[in-house]
Amino acid sequence: MSIKRVKRLLADFEGDAVIISESKNRYYYSGFTGTEATLLLTSDESYIFTDSRYHIQAKEQAEDFTLVDSAKNSVADFINEKKLAHVGFEEETTSVRAYNSLTKKLEKCTVEGINQLIKNQRKIKDEQEIEYIKKAAEIADSAFLYILDEIKPEKTEKELALMLEFYMRKNGADGLSFDTIFASGLRSAMPHGVASDKKIEKGDLVTIDFGCTYKGYCSDMTRTIAVGSISDERRKIYEIVLKAQLAAKDAIRQGALASEIDSIARGIISEAGYGKNFGHGLGHSLGLDIHEFPSLSPKSEETLASGMLITDEPGIYVEGLGGVRIEDLLLVTDDGCDNLTSSPKELIIL
Repeated sequence: MSIKRVKRLLADFEGDAVIISESKNRYYYSGFTGTEATLLLTSDESYIFTDSRYHIQAKEQAEDFTLVDSAKNSVADFINEKKLAHVGFEEETTSVRAYNSLTKKLEKCTVEGINQLIKNQRKIKDEQEIEYIKKAAEIADSAFLYILDEIKPEKTEKELALMLEFYMRKNGADGLSFDTIFASGLRSAMPHGVASDKKIEKGDLVTIDFGCTYKGYCSDMTRTIAVGSISDERRKIYEIVLKAQLAAKDAIRQGALASEIDSIARGIISEAGYGKNFGHGLGHSLGLDIHEFPSLSPKSEETLASGMLITDEPGIYVEGLGGVRIEDLLLVTDDGCDNLTSSPKELIIL
């Protein structure tokens, strides 16, 4: 699978070689999970430069790559030796220091940024990637059902977040997609309210935004629940958010404009009088990173394509009252989308 990805990148670049050093991209193209390595991809052969700490690991994980000892051979020297004239590099993640060091050593070689080419390739997931993401989503769904039985007054957000995270790791997750958002009561009006020492109270809205990784691939879901009871206004914003979320989901399919999907959900929330309380984009792609290209936002110019993974997560956040967000993880298909998130979305009152 990795070699197919390499060949596609080189075909899109139309240069002599590509340098890959960012960890997620390195894993995507080689399968190598170590923390120190650089890939040099050419039309004839693919090389992995790393030191003696990772030689055995590189041989096992990047078996289609030729191993080069980075303590004895630099990428720049190799490019000069091979007389490569046009090389691509990751301009968005390469430091100024690393860029200057590389170009200073190169003799007769021009360099060109390739991050957009990589983003365009990674935005469409292959079958293996989809299976990994599905598994991560299944673990998260199971964790949500588990944590519902644990959410009780007097327990803290941090305590519950830790229980949720431990459950996911215990049930197959490699790690977390991001720091768990566990925001209750008035704190639920904070879109990124990371778990605090606040205790759960009766009458609270509780927003839980979380995900895990499986084989390096992320899941992401959000549910908002009520504890004990819910006020009329909080119930109202829940129903508005759910209506917006479902309407956007029904419009997602290959060929749809990302900005128009955002507009559908945003229009419903605005018509209900809460437009100013929905300040973020409707969603984002994910994969090896929790936020990938493209996004669902008013400014997005992207057209959705089959094989993309997109979150659908509208929200309403009212200071002094609380907030609601509902999020599913959707696989774009030719005629619609498949929902990888199976947890219930109807209002749950514990």
